[in-house]
Amino acid sequence: MSRLHELYRQQRQSPWLDDLKRSYLRDGTLARLADDGIRGVTSNPTIFAKAISGEDTYDEEFATLSKTQTVIDAYWRMVMDDVTGACAVLRSTYDESGSTDGFVSLEVAPDLAHDTDGTVRAAKWIHESVNRPNLMVKIPATAPGVPAIRTMIAAGRNINVTLIFGLSRYEQVIEAYVSGLEELVANGGNPSRVASVASFFVSRVDTETDRRLDARGTDEALALRGRAAVANAKLAYRLFEQRFSGSRWEALAAKGANVQRPLWASTSTKNPAYSDLLYVDTLIGPHTVNTLPEGTITAFEDHGTVARTVDQDVDGAQAVIDGLGRVGVDFADVAKVLEDEGVAAFSKSFDELIQALTDKANALRS
Repeated sequence: MSRLHELYRQQRQSPWLDDLKRSYLRDGTLARLADDGIRGVTSNPTIFAKAISGEDTYDEEFATLSKTQTVIDAYWRMVMDDVTGACAVLRSTYDESGSTDGFVSLEVAPDLAHDTDGTVRAAKWIHESVNRPNLMVKIPATAPGVPAIRTMIAAGRNINVTLIFGLSRYEQVIEAYVSGLEELVANGGNPSRVASVASFFVSRVDTETDRRLDARGTDEALALRGRAAVANAKLAYRLFEQRFSGSRWEALAAKGANVQRPLWASTSTKNPAYSDLLYVDTLIGPHTVNTLPEGTITAFEDHGTVARTVDQDVDGAQAVIDGLGRVGVDFADVAKVLEDEGVAAFSKSFDELIQALTDKANALRS
């Protein structure tokens, strides 16, 4: 049995693939990964930009679409085709898991990150267009995104909350989910049909924090390098356990509500000085998801450790975050900067892809 299967069987953590492209559907890669234990798929504008720009598998469809549709409409048609295909591959996982896994995520356009109403309209449109029960629409956890998340949960939709970096924002996300479910129940809806994950970005936290620690340059500061991201995620898991317990949550659970699982995103190691599984082996535990690019999956199958670690030494995790403050690193500002950079990076990828497609459409017409 693969380590991915053991990860879920022993520790109840769901490994998802952090990638999606047309070739994975055509050559059977996604089906093979699902057989090996992958239980979901995530995508984002950067992933699709790399896929569509890097493969010729989209050229024929785009050439046909561009004759009658705008470039933007053609883009959405192509990515929805990919997502629909991935939903079909993972439908058996969705059914066998009792609709708790087997999801495929598609993100709203990144230029909506600061538009609550626009995000709600886009999320509804994506859900209705793809029309698969194992679709999750990704909404960024910006300040305007949080009320959109609540609205969609209250409407009974599956939502992947993305670009979470700090605990204060995570608290808002949990509240949006719980209060959204309460509204759904009050209106006669069935909360057991709603699934959601809260995507905590991990490796980027170390990238930004390490940069600031290097600038401080003291022995105390340098000793904290490579520790903030895992510490932050462990504190997020502690908050998850606290919020999804007690009388308020139990009232929803009694009606069949599912917890909003923490999802560890951006888990490939960016710094070659760190273990290639730093953000995988250290964050294993029940009711969690870890999204893995294909290279990290290969590494985990080769030398990963299947053991519960996400709630080990949580006091030590708190000490790391406290230590950052002592050496002059404002961790709240780290989270804010990363949120802003994350939105900007996805917008840049999206804009560059649309420009490349526009150039290709113009060439086809000439």
